[in-house]
Amino acid sequence: MKLLQKILILSAGLLLTGCEDVINVDLDTAAPRLVIDASIDWVKNTPGNEQKIVLSTTTGYYSAEFPTVSGAVVTVTNASNTVFEFVETPGTGQYVCSNFLPVIGQTYNLKIVLNGQTYTASETLTAVPELEDNIEQNDKGGDTGDEIEITFYYHDDAGQANAYLNSITQPYTPFPELEVEDDEHTNGNVMQESYSSEDLKPGDQIDIRLYGISKSYYNYMFKLIVASGNDGSPFPTVPSAVRGNIVNQTDSKNYAFGYFRLAEMDIKNYIVK
Repeated sequence: MKLLQKILILSAGLLLTGCEDVINVDLDTAAPRLVIDASIDWVKNTPGNEQKIVLSTTTGYYSAEFPTVSGAVVTVTNASNTVFEFVETPGTGQYVCSNFLPVIGQTYNLKIVLNGQTYTASETLTAVPELEDNIEQNDKGGDTGDEIEITFYYHDDAGQANAYLNSITQPYTPFPELEVEDDEHTNGNVMQESYSSEDLKPGDQIDIRLYGISKSYYNYMFKLIVASGNDGSPFPTVPSAVRGNIVNQTDSKNYAFGYFRLAEMDIKNYIVK
């Protein structure tokens, strides 16, 4: 099974190469909006008690950094009404919790209070199968047949509908490459995913991460991929803002970007032969 979609992580933006002269065009900059990176990821066979939520704002197109946001009150509440407090490391916009309790199938509620505005979201922690050990390498892979290609596997749970996020990190790209997959046509099967790159060489390490995600998060990522123009279509869509599951309860027009995600995760590292 080929990767359905690929996308560089959002902060990569748009990279233009091959030009000798750099031309900066004056662009209108919208008022900053809150960006909430609330990804609660539980690595298999770990306690999962240490979690982090990051707050920043949108910024100008040419800006190299995203401004951090301080002074928020950030909590996550589980189904038993246990409240987990995320406390900011001063001045960083990173809100950390050291006693989080991850439970598969349990629903959690996010609440962020900032500058008189209250943002909320709800999501369920989703399980993920194990990545199998038999990672295969093909030295004549890729679309052109001259790239190093790896293929990895995991077994889909036939008892329920599932969706997955795959993340590939290798030495020659600054950000992970992401793809989404579901089991609509492969329920209960061994799932096969491939990744190739012309830059890979023997000795390079490839990090593979597999996340179990909700169907709503799958839909969000799918729309994000299409909006970014990275879906492989010859007819790109008009760029648009993709909204997540976070709602401003105080002022709906002052919405935030981002998504509250809870996912179990498995990791495999592969050394190119």
